[in-house]
Amino acid sequence: MLNWRALPKITVAAGLATAVLSACSSASASPAPTAQPVAGGVHNVVLVHGAYADGSSWSDVIERLQAAGMHVTSVQNPLTSLTDDVAATRRALAQQDGPTILVGHSYAGVVISQAGDAPNVVGLVYIAARAPDAGEDYTALAARFPTPPANAGLVKSGGFEQLSEDAFLTDFAGDVPRRRALALYAAQGPVSTSLFSGRTSVAAWRNKPTWYAISTQDKTASPELERFVANRMNATTVELNTSHLSIVTQPDAVTKLILDAAAAYAAPHTAPGTPGPSTTSVAGD
Repeated sequence: MLNWRALPKITVAAGLATAVLSACSSASASPAPTAQPVAGGVHNVVLVHGAYADGSSWSDVIERLQAAGMHVTSVQNPLTSLTDDVAATRRALAQQDGPTILVGHSYAGVVISQAGDAPNVVGLVYIAARAPDAGEDYTALAARFPTPPANAGLVKSGGFEQLSEDAFLTDFAGDVPRRRALALYAAQGPVSTSLFSGRTSVAAWRNKPTWYAISTQDKTASPELERFVANRMNATTVELNTSHLSIVTQPDAVTKLILDAAAAYAAPHTAPGTPGPSTTSVAGD
């Protein structure tokens, strides 16, 4: 087992990126014990789920992060309002014991853009996520890009909405094995019909380093819009050949991006608050 406290920061940066690969090389291998916090490094990751999902959607990523020695918290958003979701995320951030990487999938990009101004957040990771500027009407911004097919599958009732089974299986989780997709469909969180009208008062990505994973086969959000916001943030970017649920279909790639963000903070040449370079790669078949 790695002696994290004895390693210099630059070794930790490399170790974080490789630990998850060895941990995931064998399906029968037991997750490694949780590592101790590294002085000057990042030990904490807070994951925030998007609309039409719940915290369990991160399960595959959580296992890999824990195997790499990270302390992981998955927020359960009520999805009743942006204010409520930001409050839930801030409660989770307040429980962390040091520098934290904050990660948002889909709608949760709005949440982390607001909650990410917390002083212990040292990096933001967006996964096929919204990324509004302060006060921006994101619905109006999205209207400038192709309308994703999932929009036609919304079912509304009593002030809340959900994706129909067909829209969920086809457009939201299109490349997820059917058995798993049906389980995710059963657990999807009802979304307040006013949820997407909420606007942020800050854009944490303007002051903190960011990473972004684009889903090139996304039918829930426009890949063109994802590329636009990633470029606007000057985020370090990867493109994944997958549906909206890359956190389920490509957990290795998503985990690596999160660990890269943690390693960047640990590396002595990267100052907190300095955006990283915008580099793009394509993964997945």
